Amino acid sequence: MKPALPTRTSGTNKAYDSRYISTGGIVAFCTKLQWRRPALVGAILLAGCGGGGGGSSGTTTPTTPPVTTPAVPGSFADVTVYSSAATGSLSAPNENAAVIASHIQLNGKQFDYTATTGHLTAVDAKTGQASVSFFYVAYTVTGTTAAKRPVTFFYNGGPGSASTYLHLGSFGPRRLVSTIPSANIPPVQLVDNQETLLATSDLVFIDAVGTGYTQAVAPNTNADFWGVDKDAASFRDFVQRYIAVNKREASPKFLYGESYGAPRTGVLANLLETAGVQIDGLVLQSAIMDYNSNCGVLDPNAISCEGYIPTYALTSAYHGRATPVPVETVRNFATGGYRTAIAAYLASKVAPPSAVLNQLSDLTGMSTLIWQQNFDMQPGYYQQNAVPGQLLGRYDARVLAPTGSALTRDGDPSLTVVNASFSSSIVTYMANELHYSAGSAYAPFIDIVNRWNFSHDGKQLPDTIPDLTAALTLNPAMKILAINGYHDLATPFHQTELDLARLGENQSIVLKYYASGHMTYLDDTARRAQQTDLINFMNSVTVSH
Repeated sequence: MKPALPTRTSGTNKAYDSRYISTGGIVAFCTKLQWRRPALVGAILLAGCGGGGGGSSGTTTPTTPPVTTPAVPGSFADVTVYSSAATGSLSAPNENAAVIASHIQLNGKQFDYTATTGHLTAVDAKTGQASVSFFYVAYTVTGTTAAKRPVTFFYNGGPGSASTYLHLGSFGPRRLVSTIPSANIPPVQLVDNQETLLATSDLVFIDAVGTGYTQAVAPNTNADFWGVDKDAASFRDFVQRYIAVNKREASPKFLYGESYGAPRTGVLANLLETAGVQIDGLVLQSAIMDYNSNCGVLDPNAISCEGYIPTYALTSAYHGRATPVPVETVRNFATGGYRTAIAAYLASKVAPPSAVLNQLSDLTGMSTLIWQQNFDMQPGYYQQNAVPGQLLGRYDARVLAPTGSALTRDGDPSLTVVNASFSSSIVTYMANELHYSAGSAYAPFIDIVNRWNFSHDGKQLPDTIPDLTAALTLNPAMKILAINGYHDLATPFHQTELDLARLGENQSIVLKYYASGHMTYLDDTARRAQQTDLINFMNSVTVSH
């Protein structure tokens, strides 16, 4: 028998790589979390979103909760045992949570808010039964009118990442100090976040199934939700339940997905609109909306790497390997001379024209011979060879470290310098400041990419542009903001431009760019600019709501 929905309670004790290896003749690609199938090389695992070393069991080593001090009013000590394993399944979910009052000073004004940390049970739309016990943290400003107050749902990607990076790195009320693009690992320091979006919107950070403390409810198992369609459906069910429980039906609503979270957003928006839930705005952070059009995802030399050319040029200029040129200049080259030449090259191996090779050399500082031999240059090759003797970061190519050094052993120095602090800080933050503790280990990321069902809408890999099209058809007033980092080698900005261009001319779609990487907000200057752009975007929606 499927369990009935639990009763929500609150109060003390009730409250709520780029390295290639050979594996038996098969080439696998080493990324920050695991080795990948050759057919899914490169961008399949798109975390910005998690990190660390992968394991063979399907999960990574979770973060052990710290010893906590005696309970304070509103705290909650969760004794439920959670599992990130494929077979993980809760027999009886609970909706208890820690509910803590706090405040933050922003521009001389105090904002009082409630932090709610715990679980909410998603209900399967078809069966009406509990399907997933979602772990989430919600920040809600007090003394506001719900009907006029926006609410934004945040989630990272992977697939297999909890919302740790967005939660502690971007626009929550507290954030970890970052020194990106420096390759120096900073001391762990949590500070009040002057770039939080709390002055504009309530914030809900959600962990996907198997990550954090989120787990399937019996008879379902975690693995049942490890696929494009089932994952998005579970998020739909969570969002609908959160809206109903918290009476946010009239609130302006935003979805904020990073990396793999962006295609999840495309599918999720369509599912919600189909279910009658109006979404006012989508934020696509470092997106890959169509896996089929992105080089580095399928087998090498099968798809044009045009989408990477502007990122290569801007990154080489940053490192002093090439003369800086305007973004529009290199974009025009990519869509002009390079596009024509690479199409002929991929179709029949027509030798690249000398003029195109010379321009590629000028833009990147790499020789014409290198470009002749690697005309459809994969991002992993560029990452290893753009600066001799150095490995560039995949998630932020401004970060580099000597090849073979400790910072490069996981294949991405830009991730190594930040990963440990995020993984360790999320649990201590929840225990010490949100006053939620659990007896189980928290899973900031799990190694599930090789178990993930990437098929969607009849294709082996997802193309979510049709989902966006359908969502916009159902709700023409919905607006989209695409956030891009110029130095992101995981989801290059020009490829995002090409994918979104399929939606046609639409003034509701805005693209913004920052001198940063995949997690744009880890750069202090970029985060400040991004906050301004996000506030303007949200205000453009809510002013007419």
